[in-house]
Amino acid sequence: MSTQTLTQQNFDEIVGGNDIVLVDFWAAWCGPCRAFAPTFDASAEKHPDVVHAKVDTEAEQGLAAAANIRSIPTIMAFREGILVFSQPGALPPAGLEDLVTQLKELDMDKVREQAAAQQ
Repeated sequence: MSTQTLTQQNFDEIVGGNDIVLVDFWAAWCGPCRAFAPTFDASAEKHPDVVHAKVDTEAEQGLAAAANIRSIPTIMAFREGILVFSQPGALPPAGLEDLVTQLKELDMDKVREQAAAQQ
């Protein structure tokens, strides 16, 4: 499956409407972002059950600000609409594969319990 483009208009629908969503915040002028793109695209092909989406921080400045993006690339992962991972910097292929595996194995009951305890 190819990557999807996230915008302010479709962000909530895509993140909230899918089990696992990986989001790559990037910009065309960013060298590390361009270097990471093939790794992200390969993961999208390997894991069609995981939505791989990209946010162009230049075109979607409001969305980048709302996500508190300070450095790109930044990878965020959502599971059942809940942000469970956020890290600036490009991941190597093995690191991204490990992240996808951990997301698939995540115990969402525990995540919801922890989120409720923090409120």
